Amino acid sequence: MNREDMQKVINDFVAAAERSLAAGFEVLELHMAHGYLFHQFLSPLSNTRSDKFGGTLENRMRFPLEVTTAVRKVWPDHLPLFARISATDWAHGPDELTAIAEKRHFPEGSWTLKDAILFAKELKKAGVDLIDCSTGGTIEKAKIPSGPNYQVPFAEVLRREAGIATAAVGMITTALQAEGILLQQQADAIFVAREFLRDPYFPRRAAQELGVKIPAPKQYLRSWG
Repeated sequence: MNREDMQKVINDFVAAAERSLAAGFEVLELHMAHGYLFHQFLSPLSNTRSDKFGGTLENRMRFPLEVTTAVRKVWPDHLPLFARISATDWAHGPDELTAIAEKRHFPEGSWTLKDAILFAKELKKAGVDLIDCSTGGTIEKAKIPSGPNYQVPFAEVLRREAGIATAAVGMITTALQAEGILLQQQADAIFVAREFLRDPYFPRRAAQELGVKIPAPKQYLRSWG
């Protein structure tokens, strides 16, 4: 990408934010994870540029932060702006989670939690209100220790070290599991996706399990129970 290409991307994101606002959306999320464009700039495994957008972490963060700043200017201050990031490339395998638990450093040379913390701090300065903490996406055969709550530790560390609200994701499938993450202050919010695909009424079932009443769509009032 040359500078003209990059400016077009910035303009496109700004235009999309403006359309979202006009359409009535109240939350906006910038997707910077999973090997997509902004993650490609962030990770040294994919970013091999030799200009001011490559090399150092400061340079690799530059373009994603430019887009964030431009979007924040047209997105009202009273409406939240989220950013979804990959907290690690998993270049070093499951050992990264062990390193987090043991509070020790792990090998560098890729996009790691250490980089993600610094990036989250810069995103906060640029006006981001919450970090949606996912992982992976750059390396095709990364060894990811997937399982219930496997990405929660990253949300917990980013929340603590970057001083920003975080959302936890990753095989969170029950109400009590989600509530436990919040009660232990590992994250400020829970983002659920695949469980909604499997069970479109998951919010109602979760509310029942937690003893919370939620309003029913008026078309469903007779059978909500």
